Amino acid sequence: MTTSIRPNWFASVMGTGIVANAAMLLPYRSGVLTAIAVAFWIAAAALLVTFVAAGALQFAKHRELFRSHHHALEMAPFYGAFSMGVLTVGSGALLAGSHILGTGPGVLIDSVLWTIGTLTGLVCAVGIPYMLFTEHQPSLEDAYGSWLMPIVPPMVSAAAAGALIPHLAAGQARLDLLYGSYAMFGISLVMAIIVIAILWARLALHDVGEARMTPTLWIVLGPLGQSVTAACLLAKFAPAAVDPSSARVLHDFALVYGIPIWGFAMAWLALSIAITAKTARDHLPFAPTWWSFTFPLGTVVTGTSQLVAVSGLDILRYIALVLYAGLVIAWVTVAARTLVPWAASVGSGQLRRSRRRGSTSAENWASARS
Repeated sequence: MTTSIRPNWFASVMGTGIVANAAMLLPYRSGVLTAIAVAFWIAAAALLVTFVAAGALQFAKHRELFRSHHHALEMAPFYGAFSMGVLTVGSGALLAGSHILGTGPGVLIDSVLWTIGTLTGLVCAVGIPYMLFTEHQPSLEDAYGSWLMPIVPPMVSAAAAGALIPHLAAGQARLDLLYGSYAMFGISLVMAIIVIAILWARLALHDVGEARMTPTLWIVLGPLGQSVTAACLLAKFAPAAVDPSSARVLHDFALVYGIPIWGFAMAWLALSIAITAKTARDHLPFAPTWWSFTFPLGTVVTGTSQLVAVSGLDILRYIALVLYAGLVIAWVTVAARTLVPWAASVGSGQLRRSRRRGSTSAENWASARS
């Protein structure tokens, strides 16, 4: 029996990497936070390399199995997890990894992974909706937060591009990256608004759905938090690419856009917590969808952190710290629930193999005795 490397596995890369990036973007600086960020970045990078290598091996040996994922309505949206995992590790290379690798290697790794993540993310943002419209043809009851997965990567690219702008040659290169990032911001934002409206209609007109899919409601926080992060980071690095008056306009946009969207994100966070708690009181079985508790919440942390510089609101500093503590708790919980069943399955597999070997040895010994 072949173990399938599924696109949703990369959600763990996203969820681990965002813990590192959020730590480095907090409006606080400390050696402890830096050490935490470096450790989580290394873990995310190791997961990314492992899954990419395993996926490449699977593609070489079982192409039909590998290609079947985009034909499954529940699995296809998670192709976006690969792009976002790559982008998250790339950003972490510059934010956290540069503390052990140096700025030069950090920029190089980030540039390469940003290019890969952006290209694959743009393909996902168009290709997966195309599959949804022409092949899957779902009903309203099939709408879940996971529908946002393939359309968020361009927003992640936009947020990640800001830190790369100062490392490009002054002039057209910086300008192209800045305004190209705003174009990707628009792609993801408009698509996300449409999907969130569909999801709201589904929740209002139907029930919450399967318990195991409840965590995907948290994915809505992804485009909300990431868009605030992108608007603020692009405004922060805009002075390196445009004239002061244009930079001021982009700064004002970040403030005018960021505060209202952050407010809606807080409202959705409260709704998600309430619905999740209600489901958990009945039964919330563990599933890979639990990784939806991590990356989306992490983007709210980064968005809140970046709003501090744009708005000057000190209260956001404390909110960012509280949200980050929640992110760490969520990661520890989900990682533990992921590893325990895996370890148990590995142990039981080894036990079964041991028993089979023992049985075979006993049979051979009995045969030799007779």
